[in-house]
Amino acid sequence: DREVIEVLAEKGVGMIALRCAGFNGVDLEAAKEHGIVVARVPAYSPYAVAEHAVTLAMALNRRIPQANRRVRDMNFTLDGLVGFDMHGKTAGLIGTGKIGKIAAQIFKGFGMRVIMWDSYPDPAWAQEQELEYVTLSEIGREADIVSLHVPLFPETEHIINDLVLAALKPGVILINVSRGALVDTVALIEALKSGHVGGVGLDVYEEEEGKFFEDLSGQVMTDDVLARLMTFPNVIVTAHQAFLTKEALEEIALVTTENVVAVGAGRSPEPE
Repeated sequence: DREVIEVLAEKGVGMIALRCAGFNGVDLEAAKEHGIVVARVPAYSPYAVAEHAVTLAMALNRRIPQANRRVRDMNFTLDGLVGFDMHGKTAGLIGTGKIGKIAAQIFKGFGMRVIMWDSYPDPAWAQEQELEYVTLSEIGREADIVSLHVPLFPETEHIINDLVLAALKPGVILINVSRGALVDTVALIEALKSGHVGGVGLDVYEEEEGKFFEDLSGQVMTDDVLARLMTFPNVIVTAHQAFLTKEALEEIALVTTENVVAVGAGRSPEPE
């Protein structure tokens, strides 16, 4: 934030090198005022994140966590484990940047109909891939799986709220591997309690700071919303690990180093 940036500037820091794609945690205006360059890694592995989104959807559909727990207790019954064929169903993607496009291609590979929404659509790509852009309301009405792939801006905060959740197809599987605050978690819990939402896969959470990336196993969970969310058997939460592949870590290290070297040589980081 501005206060931290002012201290960094006083100490002669000339660059903030982010090892991530998101930059919403940095006061860019304050950095600019103090002559501090901010660089990021915009696309370390879109495949890793897209594949994790699809993994969550598949695990929810086929009740993999419940099935795994059951057989570990030597219970080999199949009650309550019925899923659905993804082939022939509809996947709705909100956001078609690099990650969203890859997710769309993976879902298409299952034989799914893929419908998409983006504030900046790419109709040429959609035509080439034989996919279609539709309205958000159409995604809500028709998608059996909804996956979020948009950045967090004021206009996208809580893009999934109580009204949107109510308009989703009953039994829908909702996936968020993008930014936690895209989803109103309190409203999501109500939709889960009512049974309207059939499953939720989250790799991000709007109040994850101080929790994700930390070992809290020996402590009492003080976040009542997160604690309630994790009581649902049809919810899978992973701790912001969608990016976590060997290839992605290598790319993060490489691009971050290249950014630092570029700025040190008086050049702009590439890509900015």
